[in-house]
Amino acid sequence: MAMTMNGEVQLGAPKDLVWSKLNDPDVLKQCIPGCEELEKTEDDSGFRAVAKLKVGPVSARFKGRVTLSDLDPPNGYKITGEGEGGVAGFAKGGAVVGLSDKDGGTLLSYDVEAHIGGKLAQLGQRLINGSAKKLADEFFANFSKAVEGNGGT
Repeated sequence: MAMTMNGEVQLGAPKDLVWSKLNDPDVLKQCIPGCEELEKTEDDSGFRAVAKLKVGPVSARFKGRVTLSDLDPPNGYKITGEGEGGVAGFAKGGAVVGLSDKDGGTLLSYDVEAHIGGKLAQLGQRLINGSAKKLADEFFANFSKAVEGNGGT
């Protein structure tokens, strides 16, 4: 099952600060819903992660790897990843993340394309899309707090 999602988030911080937070594993670990582990890979090209997620009736611990490419500091990058959740299934996909100056802060835009399989794919498009949007909203709410100094590092 394929899924796409895009959006924009206005952040009250300069682009350089947003860029550094987007690349800080400690900040990301606090912001990603259900994230239990997040560490930079040895070759510094991305992150290894473990996250526990619940989508509808399916709960699983996903282990995965994320790679960053097309790096254009501090304007954006492409992020691609793959995660295995055992019997729950798998998820793989990518996102293009862009940063631009806007209204004295930074506008973060994202365009996501993902593919899921296994039990998760059997839940149906509406439930998957709703859960993905909820997770994205939660991440960006947490990330906004971290970037704007209201509870992050």
